[in-house]
Amino acid sequence: MPEVAGTLRVLSLRGAEIAGWLPAVARLRIAVFREYPYLYDGDEAYEARYLATYARSPGGVLVVVLDGEEVVGASTGMPLAGTEAEFQAPFLERRMPIETVFYCAESVLLREYRGRGLGHRFFDEREAHARALGAFAWTAFAAVDRAEDDPRCPADYRSNAPFWARRGYVRQPDMTMALAWKQVDCETETEQALTFWLRRLDCAK
Repeated sequence: MPEVAGTLRVLSLRGAEIAGWLPAVARLRIAVFREYPYLYDGDEAYEARYLATYARSPGGVLVVVLDGEEVVGASTGMPLAGTEAEFQAPFLERRMPIETVFYCAESVLLREYRGRGLGHRFFDEREAHARALGAFAWTAFAAVDRAEDDPRCPADYRSNAPFWARRGYVRQPDMTMALAWKQVDCETETEQALTFWLRRLDCAK
């Protein structure tokens, strides 16, 4: 893969190629998702089990950003049909065939590497992968919902919503789900609301 800037490299991995990268990606996800808006108090054992689904999925993809040998960014995707029932339910309720949707799961990037175009690269790689698989009309992801006046929001926080909109994704207020995770300010898991964003795969960026 071509370098992005300086010593940064981007690798797009599939199937068995993914497995060896999972411990580093798990640690990265825990670090980045601890920040607002997810506030996720994660553990490596759960992360290892979750990420293994991408290695097992015939259509799974993992995009990693390396600074030298260190994993500083990662992004995942897989066919929606391979995800858990909670992810599929909003599409089934809308009568969208889940076989036509590629799920762009999460992207995580250490703070000091943001603003270099890597967010676009994550989407470019996953959308190209979905096109290459040849069966998908849509790409989608889900983002956590937070109130505009959430007191936990840092003063320098910038929402990704304008970036997603520029990529052609449209928020779907009627397509929501709830997932439970332990937040940094809670002793137990609590349910969090997420809303889906959709984009036709053949749309211009």
